[in-house]
Amino acid sequence: MPLQNRVLPTQEIVAESGRGLLMGNRGTLHGPDRRLGTTRWRSKAWICCVLDWKGVQRDPMPPGRWTALFFFDEAVALAAGHRPCAYCRRRDFLLYAGAWASGRGLTERPRAAAMDAQLHLERVEPRTRQQRTTIADLDDLPDGAMIRYDGRPALVLGGPGGDKLVLGWSWEGYATPARPPGLRQVAVLTPPANLVVLKAGFAPLLHPSAFGN
Repeated sequence: MPLQNRVLPTQEIVAESGRGLLMGNRGTLHGPDRRLGTTRWRSKAWICCVLDWKGVQRDPMPPGRWTALFFFDEAVALAAGHRPCAYCRRRDFLLYAGAWASGRGLTERPRAAAMDAQLHLERVEPRTRQQRTTIADLDDLPDGAMIRYDGRPALVLGGPGGDKLVLGWSWEGYATPARPPGLRQVAVLTPPANLVVLKAGFAPLLHPSAFGN
């Protein structure tokens, strides 16, 4: 029976056997029985990390320690409201913080706590504690953004001629890219802060299936 530690682009944490490219955490979410309670975060620092760090072997749900979460790829992690870890992904964190600054016209990279606070405002509805989404024109979205399309999450990538293509997502991989006719206004899962980072040139780690592999 798989543990409940796979993160969806909708922020939900599910029991799923699918494999991913990144790990991360939101604090300690599990109890002694290795089950999640009702809490879905213990900290505003929602991070995504490498799967292998210096060969360290770790239980995904050790007693009293942080719950290891897993992401299909970084587009999914960003859509769920996470950011690169400043420790195990230092280079990616600095690139992310640099894109955060340049996308806002700032002269210095912000600290992690400031980014986490802004992300939290944008990713969670205070009343329902559910994912906060926005509406945007598909052609205005950066590559790597995720939207809700045809009843499921989907990745946005640029295609020939500059058109934005939509790739339906599942744990089996991304679907064949398509340009749905007449599609313009879409529900966006990726928080605005992470959209700014993507627009400023941060390149997320994408699953090979996004490129047909």
